[in-house]
Amino acid sequence: MHRFLDTLRLITGEAHVLTGEGLTAYERDWRGREHGRALCVVRPGSTAEVAAVVKACAAAGAAMVPQGGNTGLVMGSTPDTSGSEVVINLQRMNAVRHIDPANATLTAEAGCILQQLQHTADEAGFLFALSLASEGSCTVGGNLASNAGGTQVLRYGNTRDMCLGLEVVTAQGEVWQGLSGLRKDNTGYDLKHLFIGSEGTLGIITAATMKLFPKPAAQRTAWAAVPGVQAAVDLLGMAQQQLGAGLTGFEMMSKMSLSLVARHFPSLQVPLWQVAPYCVLLELSDTESEAHAEQRLEQLLSAALEQHVASDVVIAQSLAQSRELWQVRESISSAQAAEGLNIKHDISLPVSAIAAFVKQTDAALAQALPGIRVVNFGHVGDGNLHYNIQCPEGADAAAFLKTHEPAVNHMVYEAVMSFGGSVSAEHGIGRLKVESLPLYKDPVALQIMHSIKQALDPQNMMNPGRVLMH
Repeated sequence: MHRFLDTLRLITGEAHVLTGEGLTAYERDWRGREHGRALCVVRPGSTAEVAAVVKACAAAGAAMVPQGGNTGLVMGSTPDTSGSEVVINLQRMNAVRHIDPANATLTAEAGCILQQLQHTADEAGFLFALSLASEGSCTVGGNLASNAGGTQVLRYGNTRDMCLGLEVVTAQGEVWQGLSGLRKDNTGYDLKHLFIGSEGTLGIITAATMKLFPKPAAQRTAWAAVPGVQAAVDLLGMAQQQLGAGLTGFEMMSKMSLSLVARHFPSLQVPLWQVAPYCVLLELSDTESEAHAEQRLEQLLSAALEQHVASDVVIAQSLAQSRELWQVRESISSAQAAEGLNIKHDISLPVSAIAAFVKQTDAALAQALPGIRVVNFGHVGDGNLHYNIQCPEGADAAAFLKTHEPAVNHMVYEAVMSFGGSVSAEHGIGRLKVESLPLYKDPVALQIMHSIKQALDPQNMMNPGRVLMH
């Protein structure tokens, strides 16, 4: 084992092979549910070093865990507790290699922090459209490996939709150079889509060519109180009809979720949460002017009030107010964490089924577990709900999870499937949901996935036990 570690040190330099104490940031999952134990953490500084590290690990039979910012929510980028896995952290690989203004693309290494790419694109006169609550710490490689969603999927799509090309180190330590900026390349299988969303189980993404978009001339943000989930869906339909592609964000938040923000972040002003069961945050990006954007938004909201789809509205009057509204939305997860351990469900449904799902599942959970608190919020514009469960007020959260989490998951997932949904919308499978996936994934799809894994990683060295069971 010492010889293996010495080999890794020769590849990256002694300072970038970490062992022993001080590995907590690399070994603990983002939600704090588990603290793994790595054999070591290796921090390569180039694609060539990643390839050499992978070859060394393959030769030694050491399982590898690719890692970016380690902000995932399904324990896919943290080591297990065996003490035998090598974490390959890519944060040193943080260069923006190239911006092509005429092609509207940016090529960056996998360790680039998302916020850094947003700023770089902005300075070049473009918009990098991916936006997440963790954008100050997550990396583009991790975003791609998990096919992250975020708040602007409605307009720009998931991370997959923003990617034109990849550079990948395979499980054998070979480098696939696929950093094309082409929007059309019909020469066989589109290999990048195998690696995007694979959570590091097929290879390690080391760089990517991503789409850039024109900056909007104006952005306006509004907050609306609505009488229920169906009203939120109705407002979405009205917004899509009237605003078209200008609708870049549409978030729904329950009264319970907003009450937690008000409780744990008293410095934040949470609008209208006490007067309605749900609130909606929507954003318009306009290509003309601030005045035109405000006019369009006011027309939409006036119609919503007249038709009783909304009961009250607030329009941000400045960029600062807009950021404050988004901060409320993005603080829900932190408020939940402050409230205590909870059961998270990152699900997707046909938009047309959201209201019926919520009504049915809320009632079933309330009957089975009186007093539980449903913290329901999410990106309704693309059908993605974060349908989370908090234990009854004053109860022992850890004991509640230990006793009831399997039954709650079963009830929620069965309902999701009955409405034609998915048990993972944007968080992925990782280790957290790996045992559940076979219960809810089409068996033919699973067979194909296993065949791909076997073909690309026959030794099962690349993030084993994530996404697919052994």
